[in-house]
Amino acid sequence: MSTPYEISADPARLDAARVHHWLSTDAYWALGRSREKQDRAIAGSLNLGAYDRATGEQLGYARVVTDRATFAWLCDVYVAPAARGRGMGKALVGAALAELEPYGLGRVLLATQDAHGLYGGFGFRPPAEPGRLMALIPR
Repeated sequence: MSTPYEISADPARLDAARVHHWLSTDAYWALGRSREKQDRAIAGSLNLGAYDRATGEQLGYARVVTDRATFAWLCDVYVAPAARGRGMGKALVGAALAELEPYGLGRVLLATQDAHGLYGGFGFRPPAEPGRLMALIPR
């Protein structure tokens, strides 16, 4: 059975204004992010969009920061409120991981406040040695 949406990594299809609006106004991790900063993030990343098959309207987004050799960071996974509950988040994560598979990466990381069940279904788990991870967070 076909889904009512499709996932694409074609950057020409992205609605950057819509992605910026979603993330800067409704995503706890990106509230207030400027359009200029979001555009730079898109330009430097692997991006996936989820689109309504009938209308072509973008309904979801995921971004991956990667060197395409050893490491990736899955981030900015977002599904429009009206499109939630149809498996789109799961499809976006699966498509992102499929895009990364040919590179044979040693590690894919992410951070989440509330979607542990979603990511756990793909094998993500807390790091074995969390004390080894550090972050530089400029003030």
